[in-house]
Amino acid sequence: MKRMLQIGMAVLMTAGLWPSSTWGTELNRGAAGHGQDPGSKAPSKQLAVVIDDFGNSMTGTSEMMQLPIHITAAVMPFMPTTKQDAELAHKLGHDVIIHMPMEPNRGKPEWLGPGAIMTNLSDEEIRSRVEAAIQEVPYAIGMNNHMGSKVTADERVMRIVLSVVRAHGMFFLDSRTTFKTVIPKLSAELGVPLLSNEIFLDDVYTMEHITKQVGVAKRHLDSHETCVVIGHVGPPGKKTAAVLKDSIPRMLQNTSFVRLSEMLIPSAEKDIIPHP
Repeated sequence: MKRMLQIGMAVLMTAGLWPSSTWGTELNRGAAGHGQDPGSKAPSKQLAVVIDDFGNSMTGTSEMMQLPIHITAAVMPFMPTTKQDAELAHKLGHDVIIHMPMEPNRGKPEWLGPGAIMTNLSDEEIRSRVEAAIQEVPYAIGMNNHMGSKVTADERVMRIVLSVVRAHGMFFLDSRTTFKTVIPKLSAELGVPLLSNEIFLDDVYTMEHITKQVGVAKRHLDSHETCVVIGHVGPPGKKTAAVLKDSIPRMLQNTSFVRLSEMLIPSAEKDIIPHP
């Protein structure tokens, strides 16, 4: 019931019937251990750092988990450390979401991992795979796409995915791996709370590029109240963690680092109850 109430408020806000000023105003809970003074006034700008590809003992996992901010950990289902990484992220106060593997326009099938959503699957198989992924990742409160440029442009497939997400009271983060995404249209139609990625931090695996992308995020916040960025564990993991760790103290002067849920849920409804 509480999750359905949260979705209802998200729809009201989208329709302009819920006061947006009440959204996203809370400073990180437990921020004393995450680089912010819990007694200080929260800066008006909000940056949500999402880290993809947890679940497979990837390089940089420890460094990302121990960043002095709250992050959102996107954990792949059906992998060797899926449950371990999700449980650790939750214990450290991070949001946990399912990093759902989805078919791309190009790429090797082995890059997807098990349980991937493919466009040639039946409606029932798609539904079954999404349900299984949700049960696989403890404490998950949302979902985003891993790859998925083909799937996220397919209305039939995404309608099923988002219907299951809605049934579980979750939100969806569109990683925006294609400009042809149908997720904004369908999420509005189905009443699924939606956020969208604005910047990939480490699509090129160099310190110089990652630093440049953090600068892009800072400039985005000059003219916007919020920004969602995505980084990764794996090949760029330690580099991305190092750049973020170095950038955080300077950014804290005018930016709150928040979980994705803090961009979606009114402050009176922050205590999301994830599935155990």
